[in-house]
Amino acid sequence: MTRAHATTLLRVLQPTYPIRTPRLNLRPFTSTDIAAFTAIYTHPDVIRYLTWEPHGRMEIRELLARKAKHTAITEPGQSLSLAVILVDSGEVIGDISLGWVRGEHENGEVIIVLHPRFHGNGYGAEVCLEILRLGFDVLKLYQIFGACDTRNIASASLMEGLGMHRDPTLREREELKPKWSEELIYSMLATEWRRR
Repeated sequence: MTRAHATTLLRVLQPTYPIRTPRLNLRPFTSTDIAAFTAIYTHPDVIRYLTWEPHGRMEIRELLARKAKHTAITEPGQSLSLAVILVDSGEVIGDISLGWVRGEHENGEVIIVLHPRFHGNGYGAEVCLEILRLGFDVLKLYQIFGACDTRNIASASLMEGLGMHRDPTLREREELKPKWSEELIYSMLATEWRRR
């Protein structure tokens, strides 16, 4: 076994749930989240920026079932998908994922989708900071990136507010094919995270 392979085997992200932030809890999705999940993924302001469009109840149930299985990361190519829940009400308000991207570099990708009713309250930044912490401090990723449609000003502002930098060079990498015809990519290095 090579040293690099041994190092990869030791890098596991298997959180104890719920993961708590001051106002939010994060936990794996369950089938009981279907109503909130459907409300998020059928909202016109969410669909506008997706790279795919839900085509009915069955497709949304299948997506929820797939996400419910993503509870740990033990190797490249896997992802963690978590429900974002308000502590005060127990309401599911969003979906956040961290993926460990396959490839020669230790890249991660963060994806967040919040119901528009909860935009503007700082929840996105709060949950993304926790996911960046898990990616850098626990999984020991070298770089974490996020991408958004160029029209999605709120997502771009969120990533800039987190201290991520616009990074057009990432789109040239083989494993990071563009999702939109025109997209913005932001990234943060582990060294930048540690300097925050």
